Amino acid sequence: MSRVAKKPISLPKGVELKIAADNIAVKGPKGTLSVHALPGVSVTNENGVINIQMAEGADDKFGGTARALLANMIKGVSEGYERKLELVGVGYRASMAGKALNLSLGYSHPVVFNAPEGISLETPTQTEILIKGSDKQLVGEVAAKIRGYRPPEPYKGKGVRYAGEKITLKEAKKA
Repeated sequence: MSRVAKKPISLPKGVELKIAADNIAVKGPKGTLSVHALPGVSVTNENGVINIQMAEGADDKFGGTARALLANMIKGVSEGYERKLELVGVGYRASMAGKALNLSLGYSHPVVFNAPEGISLETPTQTEILIKGSDKQLVGEVAAKIRGYRPPEPYKGKGVRYAGEKITLKEAKKA
């Protein structure tokens, strides 16, 4: 069994784990998440400590994956996940119009993005976007989709980038 799968997961206060034959559900203050049970993996909950066990003779490649998925779900329903995007460029702005995110990214038209269920978007300033949610995969997917509207270009670095992302700039053509 992998080293990752051997580490136990402790349940924080206010988080419930329900284990069914084909589904594992986690419920907490930030919402409810569920995942299909992986083949050959059994999950046990003993006094708020979750352990992953592999079936005898089963392929152990799913053990670490199951543990990582469960740990991410537990953190998501208790604390939540957050991703921050920055807009770099003259005239690049973001604003909220109800639940829709309006982006001015240098195109002839504004880009409107509607957040999926379970994701909240905020714009603390005109050049920052905060993406919050309980599902780690969905938060990252939404951030990547918004970044994809205008990825940072390599000559001036203009575009939508993750907070703290380092863009390696290319040297301009010399005459």
